[in-house]
Amino acid sequence: MRSLLILGASGDLTGRLLFPGLARLLATGRHAGLTVVGGGHDDWSADQWSDRVRHATEDALADATPEGRDELERIRRESTYEQLDVTAPGVLAGAISRLTPPVAVYFALPPQVAQDACEVLSPDELPEGTRLVLEKPFGTSEASARQLNDTLRALVPEQQIHRVDHFLGKGTVLNILGLRFANNFLEPVWNRDHIEKIEVFFDEDLALEGRAGYYDHAGALRDMIQSHLLHVMAILAMDAPARLDERDLRDAISSVLRAARVEGPFAETTRRARYTAGSIGGRDVPDYTAENGVDASHGTETLAELTVTLASWRWAGVPFVLRSGKALGAKRKEAVITFKPVPHLPEGFVGVDEPNRLRIGFGPDVLQLDVDVNGPGDILSLNRVTLEADLSATDLLPYGEVLDGVLNGDPTLSVRGDTAESCWRVVEPVLAAWAANEVPMDEYPAGSRGPSSWATSAVGADGTTSPETGPDSGEDG
Repeated sequence: MRSLLILGASGDLTGRLLFPGLARLLATGRHAGLTVVGGGHDDWSADQWSDRVRHATEDALADATPEGRDELERIRRESTYEQLDVTAPGVLAGAISRLTPPVAVYFALPPQVAQDACEVLSPDELPEGTRLVLEKPFGTSEASARQLNDTLRALVPEQQIHRVDHFLGKGTVLNILGLRFANNFLEPVWNRDHIEKIEVFFDEDLALEGRAGYYDHAGALRDMIQSHLLHVMAILAMDAPARLDERDLRDAISSVLRAARVEGPFAETTRRARYTAGSIGGRDVPDYTAENGVDASHGTETLAELTVTLASWRWAGVPFVLRSGKALGAKRKEAVITFKPVPHLPEGFVGVDEPNRLRIGFGPDVLQLDVDVNGPGDILSLNRVTLEADLSATDLLPYGEVLDGVLNGDPTLSVRGDTAESCWRVVEPVLAAWAANEVPMDEYPAGSRGPSSWATSAVGADGTTSPETGPDSGEDG
């Protein structure tokens, strides 16, 4: 890849995540000679853009290889910014034509603006090898996702479309796949006969943090579960691919998502809640509806939970509980696999009161396996111990991993068009039920573990005490 055009370059995403990720990637010495151009609606001066580039590359310079340092210094000198109205006919095509092909066009823009920009492009305006990179959400419904996919595929082949899910870092995905498919003792029990349930948590201690413009129209279900957590579920549930390439891996993920559904009644299989005023780490947090930019009439949830089932031989009857929320008392980012109890325990043993659990933590990636062993003390008393290991970590930031795939032309970890549509198909009936108020909006104080009626406590992979949720938690929904 010779050129990277970042649209929305004056926005928060570029400054806070995208450019620092690119800087860390270039600091390794990879992708030498890349031309980086920013484009945005704001009328930025050359000095404003230079300040952004210098600030975003400062940390990466400290740890750069000699080759990487040269690249970052060159980017600081040569990177330019253009004011662009990308929805005006001919403007984006003209910006692309001024770059050395092949060109990667990164739409760090609101989804509708990105779609409008693509609709004014034509295939003959794009140099051979052009790659289109889009942020989630991919559409706002199954029908709109299909329309967006049709627009994109009319411009470039599917293999040149990168739908970004930065949550699915390369290291995390490979850690899960390596754990599952490289251990013969584990894969034979990875099914409905031995697993009681699988839960995926993404609990944040951050509140709205000034993102009302986006979040108040999205909510926890659209923001996290519809995209990120459904894909994590698919990787946990998929059958072994023949190869770790974009075709086989994404085919396996797609098969799981085609089998996924949330069964009604939705008041029993889904839950939603919104935070009220509270305190997190000594910081006062206002009621969500009092946050700047929030419209209470939207009925936006800040905590969502779905129980997904898979219509498959391997997973029939196993609930997959997906939960994500904001302004909670502790961060919890992990998958928890709960195994079924042993069918028979010889009389005389005592102390077994919980099933075995396997936890896979995300960021940092850790592995914990709860097992029961004899002693100490009474040899007939079984005690719970936890085996723990740190999983492989990458030297890149999440957006650096995304850009590495884009610049290498590898779409393996990008979201394929059909799976983007499948994710909307899974959640659309739930969104409709919530809009019709078929599921109550619960409340929880900011800084708590969630609504008191939802949870009992369990220890997460990061050592924090967090809710254990789902249909088998022993609490009423």
